[in-house]
Amino acid sequence: MKIGVLTLPLHNNFGGILQAYALQKVLKDFGHNVVLIDKSRYVSLGPWYKKYPIYIKRSINKFIFGKNIIVKADAEQNRFLKIIAKYTEPFIEKYIRRVYTKDFSNIREKDFDVLIVGSDQIWRPKYFYSRIEDAYLDFAKEWKIKRITYAASFGTEEWEYTEEQTNNCATLLKKFNAVSLRESSAVQLCNDNFGVKAEHVLDPTMLLCKEDYIKLFKNYNTAQSEGNLFCYILDEGEEKKSIIDCIAKEKGLKAFYVNSRYEELDAPLEERIQQPVEKWLRAFNDAEYIVTDSFHACVFSIIFNKPFIVYGNRERGLARFKSLLSIFELEERIVSTKEEATKAISKPINWEKVNESHRQWKEKSMSFLVNNLKQQQWKKA
Repeated sequence: MKIGVLTLPLHNNFGGILQAYALQKVLKDFGHNVVLIDKSRYVSLGPWYKKYPIYIKRSINKFIFGKNIIVKADAEQNRFLKIIAKYTEPFIEKYIRRVYTKDFSNIREKDFDVLIVGSDQIWRPKYFYSRIEDAYLDFAKEWKIKRITYAASFGTEEWEYTEEQTNNCATLLKKFNAVSLRESSAVQLCNDNFGVKAEHVLDPTMLLCKEDYIKLFKNYNTAQSEGNLFCYILDEGEEKKSIIDCIAKEKGLKAFYVNSRYEELDAPLEERIQQPVEKWLRAFNDAEYIVTDSFHACVFSIIFNKPFIVYGNRERGLARFKSLLSIFELEERIVSTKEEATKAISKPINWEKVNESHRQWKEKSMSFLVNNLKQQQWKKA
């Protein structure tokens, strides 16, 4: 079948890239023709008749009134984006088949038998790049296609939709043939606010095995990591630095990092260049211990069976961590203080038990996709 996958735009977030890669690989392995519908990350002011009046206004402010501004700020920002993504973009181009769109009106019904929404926080209004209704396929509401969500996420336990958004999205979601969500809290939110029942499934990255990811960094001929305590921290702070120092000292490990300041617009450009995806994956293989505040770093710690602690990241959505770790009975790995971290690192992880839970959840999640993509159950009118 011809399947289109709608997720958050691919940029320089390792987890975002790899969840898209994993879902597409699984669907392709099933024998489907899959393409990712990707919203261009590049800044655009629209057609020339909208763009040039803006340039003229900025030129007046810069050259007549002496204001310190960039006339073609959109072009400058796009130039920066290309530099920042110089290592991540080749991975996307090599492994993920996608089609760019600036406007969902460009997407045609005839090109698809199925549209799949997910994964990641695609249902979080402040993260989605368009009207949130489009994340529920509002642009395709009259199409005669199959609609599925796979591991979609609200990212938080709090309801962030307006009353109008709630009503609109509830109507659209009731058109879906099958709904699955990434968090247990999301299943409840979906039922309470939309009146729609959903299944709880794994993040797409957990549908692949460790060996699938090892192939990626081996094919890239990735150099060995420069330490054995992998620290993947999205939001730095003194408490986190203290925890890292504590673990490094207690376990005799050398800390190393594989990330950049790509989200910080005021950081020097050379510090915003994101590292290769393959280097990030190799870090999990090489690490003896992992400290993170990232959801997908938790996921890959589990996939690679590496002991870890995660500093609860409330701003980015704590519900994701709680739901993931509760599946594997690893809730004690979430810490918020040095004292909690010290207690957590003293507890070994029963990987045999974790892996058995992973196997069962993977089987359940795969079954959701297989059962809802059976062609004999679906014939396009």
